[in-house]
Amino acid sequence: MKQIVLLLAVIGFLTVGPHAPAQTTNAVQAELNTVIQHVRTKIMAGKNTEADLADELKGFDAIVAKQNGAKSDDVAQIIYMKAMLYVEVLNDMDKGSALIKQIQTDYPETKFGKRATQILESMNKQAAAKKVQAALANGASFPDFSEKNLAGQPLSVGALAGKVVLVDFWATWCGPCRAELPNVIATYKKHHGEGFEIIGVSLDSEREKLDAFLKKTDGMTWPQYYDGQGWSNKLAVKYGVESIPFAVLVGRDGKIIGKELRGEELEKAVAAALVKK
Repeated sequence: MKQIVLLLAVIGFLTVGPHAPAQTTNAVQAELNTVIQHVRTKIMAGKNTEADLADELKGFDAIVAKQNGAKSDDVAQIIYMKAMLYVEVLNDMDKGSALIKQIQTDYPETKFGKRATQILESMNKQAAAKKVQAALANGASFPDFSEKNLAGQPLSVGALAGKVVLVDFWATWCGPCRAELPNVIATYKKHHGEGFEIIGVSLDSEREKLDAFLKKTDGMTWPQYYDGQGWSNKLAVKYGVESIPFAVLVGRDGKIIGKELRGEELEKAVAAALVKK
């Protein structure tokens, strides 16, 4: 579902956002909108494999072919959208990268051609993050860290051996994080006495705002890691975090129980983990 949301966001952004071409002809736009709608319909129906989307992938190519070799922003944009389809939905970074390199070589003076190096660097980082995330599988040993909390005290999951630990990536500016926080606090209050711990990893960039938020939020008493680097937070990079809230639940044995648990699902997982000795 996350991949579907990402693709739809990309499609919407390119179609009506600042990258949308100002001079796109009505005919080209009509054809492009048709392909986009077909993509949207299929992925919302769960048809999100390369075989499922073969006609739409060919549809992008057909629109490009009709432009008779034009080196315009419009054509480069269509190729970019095809690349994002490969990257965000089909999880084929190689084919996505090849298309961006095609833009870089064949359409160097277009908006996307000039940004190709930056786009490729971003895609490489995304590929690395996905590889790290894939390693955070249920049953795998949690790759620990050794840092200091806001008070300058040692902080690690290993130091809580025998406890059930939630490593929670969040930020004060993150709406979904704040919406989930009451549930996290309730779960902590209910099970802390039984051996449940939380380590917060704040992606904030201003210590004052973080301190103020923690001070006014009742029940949020667990330790926090903060380095002021925002999305470049050391631990966020280490664990391939690309969106928040993101959390990893670690069992008493140091092995991963689950990721991105929310609401009642989190409380049930914690309760079940605490039963195991």
